[in-house]
Amino acid sequence: MPITAKRRKARKDAEDALARLQELAREQADRLGPYADQARDQAAVKLLQARGWTAPRLETAAQRVEDTVAPRVAGLLTVAAQRIDPKPGRRGLRGLRAGGRRIPRGLVIGGAALVGGVLVYSLIRLRQASQDAEWQEHLDQAREQVRETRENLEEKAADVAEDAADKAEGTKAKAKEKIRSSSNGRSGE
Repeated sequence: MPITAKRRKARKDAEDALARLQELAREQADRLGPYADQARDQAAVKLLQARGWTAPRLETAAQRVEDTVAPRVAGLLTVAAQRIDPKPGRRGLRGLRAGGRRIPRGLVIGGAALVGGVLVYSLIRLRQASQDAEWQEHLDQAREQVRETRENLEEKAADVAEDAADKAEGTKAKAKEKIRSSSNGRSGE
């Protein structure tokens, strides 16, 4: 058999084998596809659970590092910086100086406390002033309502008194008329 015929036959066999493998792969994909979807969904659920379990532990670890390790590292770095500083004692609270003399730490803390106290006192006074202004506004509104109510009552009382006076006048006129008519009726008898 010639070489070209062998090559064609080999190529044909390879193509047939490839087609059979592709068909087998499709069948397996159809058969295993639902299982793959289910596995993907389960993996997503498990991943979410793992993240939920891990997040609080990482946060706790971060707080522990912040509360324990970080201050120690900061202290070590500060000590190292003070040791290699060519002009020691000029940084931080230790470096506060007035006229070349060191200001005592208690005085600095006391001054800060005094400033804080003044700030709190002024905030309280400001809040109290705004509350007093609000109360004064409510009091003014109440006084205005009382004045309007008093004026309305005076008006109504004047109207009622006027109506009563008119009715009394009408009753008086009727009584006089009745007396006249009864007097005129008697004198004619």
